[in-house]
Amino acid sequence: MIAEIKAKWRKSVDNKNKKAVCTIALVAANIIVFLGLSFIGRTEDAEFMVQHGAMYDLYVVNGHQYYRMFTSLFLHFGVNHLFNNMVMLGVLGWTMELEIGKIRYLIIYFVSGLGGNMLSLCWNVLEGESVVSAGASGAIFGLVGAMLYMAIRNRGSVGNVSGRGLIFMVVLTLYYGLTSSGVDNLAHIGGLVAGFILAVLLYHPRRAHA
Repeated sequence: MIAEIKAKWRKSVDNKNKKAVCTIALVAANIIVFLGLSFIGRTEDAEFMVQHGAMYDLYVVNGHQYYRMFTSLFLHFGVNHLFNNMVMLGVLGWTMELEIGKIRYLIIYFVSGLGGNMLSLCWNVLEGESVVSAGASGAIFGLVGAMLYMAIRNRGSVGNVSGRGLIFMVVLTLYYGLTSSGVDNLAHIGGLVAGFILAVLLYHPRRAHA
């Protein structure tokens, strides 16, 4: 017990002296892309966003423009969309990056984002729909899914974020998505599941030793 408390204290001190450089870089990249696009057009315009890399099922499937599943992770429809995602990314990403490390953090973030876009794409193709989508929310939900698993392994919390808080966040966000128009819920769900699975594979908490 004493060894575990000491280990947690040392980790807390170390984390206070560290910076989550990958999270900072991701937030900065999203903001820079948004500002750049805002200078030359309207980010709320679906056609404009498609011209600059947003997901569009017909172009991905028929035109083989698979890069859109990646570039769309850095695009946002308007300042509110950007702000909401960057606040979540900043809070969750900072905690998770310091907990799991830069490489595994980036793997979970990008693979979850791609997994969310893939699930959304497959569903739209099966339904015969053509949807324009963009945003980092699938990747961010991947962080939530990963942190849920990490909270389970750490007996209820990850850093300053509790497992109950994460569950509440997931339920609230999914409810908002299901009751609102223009929200890609399948990308959220796909990212959440992908993040959880990736954390199972990549996260192995260290045991404290005296």
